[in-house]
Amino acid sequence: DGAARPIPMTTLLMNLRHVPDDEADEVRALLAEHGIGFYETPPSRWGISMGGIWLRDDTEAARARHLLAEYQAERARRMRAAYEERRRQGTAETLADSVRRQPLRVLAYAAIVGLILYLLITPFFGLAG
Repeated sequence: DGAARPIPMTTLLMNLRHVPDDEADEVRALLAEHGIGFYETPPSRWGISMGGIWLRDDTEAARARHLLAEYQAERARRMRAAYEERRRQGTAETLADSVRRQPLRVLAYAAIVGLILYLLITPFFGLAG
């Protein structure tokens, strides 16, 4: 058979920006468990690209996306239940905990919000005068 076979295309399954290590590990294990070929690109040195999990064969994309959707729904339920348990026990992080842990970050965010509000509201004071 002299017919040329199409070359499988790679498909980005998951961008790893803001993805916790344990979640990325679980997704890798899920893909391996179901025999779906994948590879990973590392994040760039300067944070422009955060890396990703790619499928080697785009014909597996629909199955992989379905598995990923089921996994993420189950993970969301699990994380929500864990948070509710921490809240019941009084160990869930609150805003006050965040302020105590990172006061400068909270202050910087508050300053940025204040600046944005100032820039948005200032033109209306000019209309009144």
